Amino acid sequence: MRTGEGKTQTCLLPAYLNALEGEGVHVVTVNDYLANRDAEWMGQVHRFLGLTVGVVLNSMENDERRAAYNCDITYITNNELGFDYLRDNMVIYKKELVQRKLHFAIVDEVDSVLIDEARTPLIISGQSGKSTKLYDTCDILARQLKKGKESAELTKMAAIMKEEIEEEGDFIVNEKDRVVNLTAEGVSKVEKFFGIENLADPENLEIQHNIILALRANYLMFKDKDYVVKDNEVLIVDEFTGRIMPGRRYSDGLHQAIEAKEKVKVRRESKTLATITFQTFFNKYSKKCGMTGTALTEENEFRNIYGMDVVAVPTNKPVARIDLPDAVFTTKKGKLQAIVREIVETHKTGQPVLVGTITIEASEEISNLLKKQGVPHKVLNAKFHELEAEIVAEAGVYGAVTIATNMAGRGTDIKLDDNSKAAGGLKIIGTERHESRRIDNQLRGRSGRQGDPGQSQFFISLEDDLLRLFGAERLMNTFRALGVGDDEPIEHNMLSNTIEKAQTKIEGNNFGIRKNVLEYDQVMNEQRETIYAERRRVLDGENMRDSIYKMITDIVENIVDTCISEDQSPEEWDMVELNQLLLPIFPFDAIVLNDEQKEKFKKAQLVQYLKEKAVKLYEAKEAEFPEAEHIRELERVILLKVIDRKWMDHIDDMDQLRQGIGLQAYGQRDPLVEYKMTGYDMFNAMTDSVKEDTVKLLLHVKVEQKVEREQVAKVTGTNKDDSAVRAPKKRVDDKVYPNDPCPCGSGKKYKQCCGRG
Repeated sequence: MRTGEGKTQTCLLPAYLNALEGEGVHVVTVNDYLANRDAEWMGQVHRFLGLTVGVVLNSMENDERRAAYNCDITYITNNELGFDYLRDNMVIYKKELVQRKLHFAIVDEVDSVLIDEARTPLIISGQSGKSTKLYDTCDILARQLKKGKESAELTKMAAIMKEEIEEEGDFIVNEKDRVVNLTAEGVSKVEKFFGIENLADPENLEIQHNIILALRANYLMFKDKDYVVKDNEVLIVDEFTGRIMPGRRYSDGLHQAIEAKEKVKVRRESKTLATITFQTFFNKYSKKCGMTGTALTEENEFRNIYGMDVVAVPTNKPVARIDLPDAVFTTKKGKLQAIVREIVETHKTGQPVLVGTITIEASEEISNLLKKQGVPHKVLNAKFHELEAEIVAEAGVYGAVTIATNMAGRGTDIKLDDNSKAAGGLKIIGTERHESRRIDNQLRGRSGRQGDPGQSQFFISLEDDLLRLFGAERLMNTFRALGVGDDEPIEHNMLSNTIEKAQTKIEGNNFGIRKNVLEYDQVMNEQRETIYAERRRVLDGENMRDSIYKMITDIVENIVDTCISEDQSPEEWDMVELNQLLLPIFPFDAIVLNDEQKEKFKKAQLVQYLKEKAVKLYEAKEAEFPEAEHIRELERVILLKVIDRKWMDHIDDMDQLRQGIGLQAYGQRDPLVEYKMTGYDMFNAMTDSVKEDTVKLLLHVKVEQKVEREQVAKVTGTNKDDSAVRAPKKRVDDKVYPNDPCPCGSGKKYKQCCGRG
């Protein structure tokens, strides 16, 4: 619908109808001011009809947001909506969720939300905790630990099945599988170094992970072979070509561990916790629609990306606005002189003028020139949405001169007084053609609303970016040869064609960029859906026993497949490797199998034997808990923590992959196909890692410890920079000093009782 034809009121009809289902309707707009204004104005109608209406603003706390989302109709900005979705998939308890399901969305200024803002994804960022310091600290400790002998000795001790394994050193390196495992002595040293009781406890997962990374960096990753250090940066060397791979980083924190080892700056302490594109997000709604005055030029994009058809609604009264042809000048200086001259002449007649610019800087430039001419005017300050609407609303007053960016004040009605109508209505002056015809049409549409008189004209120069970048040099030389003055307007069909072709080309390029963003995000979206579904199962309090059981059997199968091929006879089985991979995860009393026992098995029987042995460990751990629900909650706690940490690292890894994948084109490979394949492998590796860490933590945890969920993804900001600052925690109880009486009531000094050690 054309600007001024009543889109906001028309929205009442589908909003009310769909709200009757009771699953919620989201009316989405571009800023807080419009969301709040529409909730108040339009909300009166909905409330009169018996519906509840809410609004979500940037300043609101979670309780207020939850209440607003639970209303029948919720007015909200696209950014708040997307960020709430991401934050909901980072909470650790179901009661912390604020949104309901994504049922029906009506997007106001739909071209602005789904087209213009679709090139930039929503990103929530946060600190990766102690990452930089922890990598450096673990590197110091790793250098102090003693490497055990190569594990060939395990074959000898395999024959002595009934004796417990005697390990040497603090850690064992398995170069074949590129695995490092701490020995019991090593675990003890790590616990002593960090002052912790049990390295396997869930809250020590990060330390456990980082010390293994530090050992891998020092004993499995070699400088000038696996990587090089250049300009204080660690660069990966392609093992097949020997070439440096710019933009690529080792995953899961290994790259940072190598940086700590090489004493270069450990990068990316701040990391992406969650991200999604607007295309992907809005396609999650069961049903969606939108409204705008300018969508026909992007009809194909709406249909291809969002599955939405564009229907043009004719105006209630014929458009009386006169759209003059573009006035083209050879230089920018000449164009500005002509614009100011036109404004001064128009102002004398009392006809209101709205000057549309592409940038804030251009607005200020025009403003300074008008000040010199003594023309009173208002310049839009786009930082304040409420002020923006007020200024634009008054642009139709008799004698008013308003300077604003082309997109400013959308959704605001410009009303003309009688004197303004008599003077010819609102005159629109565009100071430059936008790269999108749609934005130009939006500016023009400010004038001539509902049959009002009006006029519009664009003033452009051959030095403007649009023409300068698209072959205007030849035109400029032609017009200079003809002796055209700087401030003389030029009219020629060739110019009009050049401008239209330039805009069409840029629109095509921008569509390509948005489509490319979407195609890459669709790969991530499949993975995101899987992770979020698993998180929701945990939040819903599902019994995860069957999932853990399957994890255990999957791990056993994967490890056996890694060590033993189908065509190997039992004599050829590598029992050393099998024990090395199984024992860190499953704390068996001794090695899982010796040389004598393996003669009795075929591979399938071995797998079954190991599965049963592993499941018995799990059942024994279950039996340690007095109540079954305790271990069920422990499983949920551990799984949630592991999933969140692995997923955050995976987002980072996929981002690094995305940045470097374009180089595949040089090898005649489709980067998107390579991204999908590599991303698929990386996701599988991540899910395997989730299984291993979950089972390992679960089987090593101490029963007496109370385990509570902990938020791994601690938000410090979004790509709107809404950083959160928290006050320091204060001690609740009085501090107990060494010579004070012990609080336990023993009568001894604290240092000789509970404070010992």
